Amino acid sequence: ILSPKATDKKYFSQEEFLRISELKDNLIERALYGCVTIPNWSEFTTTLNDIFNLCSQVNTGEQASYIPQLKRVNPNAWGASVCTVDSQMWFAGDSEIDFTIQSCARPISYCIALELLGLEEVTKYVGNEPSGQRFNAFTLNERNLPHNPMVNAGGIMINSLIAPDLSRAERFELITKYWNRLTGNSRVQFDNPTYLSELDNADRNFALAYFMKSVGAFPPTINIKHTLEAYFQACSLLTNAKQMSVVAATLAAGGVCPLTGERVFSAETVRSCLSMMHSCGMYDYS
Repeated sequence: ILSPKATDKKYFSQEEFLRISELKDNLIERALYGCVTIPNWSEFTTTLNDIFNLCSQVNTGEQASYIPQLKRVNPNAWGASVCTVDSQMWFAGDSEIDFTIQSCARPISYCIALELLGLEEVTKYVGNEPSGQRFNAFTLNERNLPHNPMVNAGGIMINSLIAPDLSRAERFELITKYWNRLTGNSRVQFDNPTYLSELDNADRNFALAYFMKSVGAFPPTINIKHTLEAYFQACSLLTNAKQMSVVAATLAAGGVCPLTGERVFSAETVRSCLSMMHSCGMYDYS
């Protein structure tokens, strides 16, 4: 909630105090009694600042180029954020610069599908084991299903399961509302240029989808074009490091957003998602 510089002060401004007091988890009272996740917050954030400054010297690597719009992202932007399950928050650098979530959409889309359909139904259409292949490989498991929800084929399949009977606008609204709740009711935006860039360079994903359709992997009434549009839209949502740290804290808290106290996902949904991320969430060879 406070910037790194604010942690050096011995008092809060009125605005800062009011922001903290609006939290629904009695943070002030628990902080006074030392009943928070990280009691020695000053020492913890000092270590984070040291790590942040050390990593800021790294200038290797390059932007993703498989989507032209991603190649245009500023390579010098550098920000980081941490949010605990007690809503203690630290951030530094360009932590409020927006970026498209891309493959980070997959775990959340998986959670949404689980909330809407339940684990048993979702497992009829996607597996739960690593593929051992590249993230966009043309490979299915022995049941002719995607190996897991974290690879391209699985991400496409999961999006086909999210409220397919709704209109495309209603479906997109449903997904963005979940993201807004996960980030503590901050408004997640949408990057239309990235979406269009993805759509214009989606030959492999279209091929993957029709490959799965050819073997009967999808539910029978699924519209492939609408499914892929929903998939690309989810990948093109805009967020920033601060918001994503709240999303991570919400998962760490078993589905309860630490900033609002709202339960966004059930504990069962989060357990299934985190298990999947642990075993299959490392992109290539997942």
